[in-house]
Amino acid sequence: MPLLSPEFLLTSLIVVASPGTGAIYTVAAGLTQGARTSTLAALSCTLGILPHMAAAVTGLAALLHQSALVFDVIKYAGVAYLLWMAWMTLQENGPLQVEGRAPRPARAMLVEGVMINLLNPKLSIFFFAFLPQFVSTADPAPLGTMVLLSLVFMAMTFLVFALYGLFAARMRDHVLTRPAVLTWLRRGFAAAFVALGARLALAER
Repeated sequence: MPLLSPEFLLTSLIVVASPGTGAIYTVAAGLTQGARTSTLAALSCTLGILPHMAAAVTGLAALLHQSALVFDVIKYAGVAYLLWMAWMTLQENGPLQVEGRAPRPARAMLVEGVMINLLNPKLSIFFFAFLPQFVSTADPAPLGTMVLLSLVFMAMTFLVFALYGLFAARMRDHVLTRPAVLTWLRRGFAAAFVALGARLALAER
């Protein structure tokens, strides 16, 4: 199968574009803090993929796939973090506060975004099960090919998330002039984090 085949690009795009925690986080950042913060959110979520890429490349994802205990520990840590994000989202002084607030520090955005993807064991298994399908058994440098495919996946993640965030930022003025809309958005994002946490809690290896 040729490198960067249409099948790989199309499948990756479907996975990246599907609504998930990172996309919701980036959209929320764009709506409440603007284009700069949404871009930082997209970057931080993308950086959160690096540990999973490293796990897949080094074979650590195999341990995650085989060990129910390791998988469950990471899974429930991710569930707890998503529930915490939902709680913080509902707070007036939480991540979705906009009134009179300066842009959030880059460090805080990077930590939150990385944690969102870091505590998702399904992402490691995705890399472990998905990427090898696009590496030929006759490839003289399979490790390099895995790294390249992973970097392409990360680039697609950043671009799609950034577009989500920039679109949300364009809608920001409409949100700020309607406090009731902001309230419902805050509740909607919180509910989305809870739903994603529930889906992760029910995930099997």
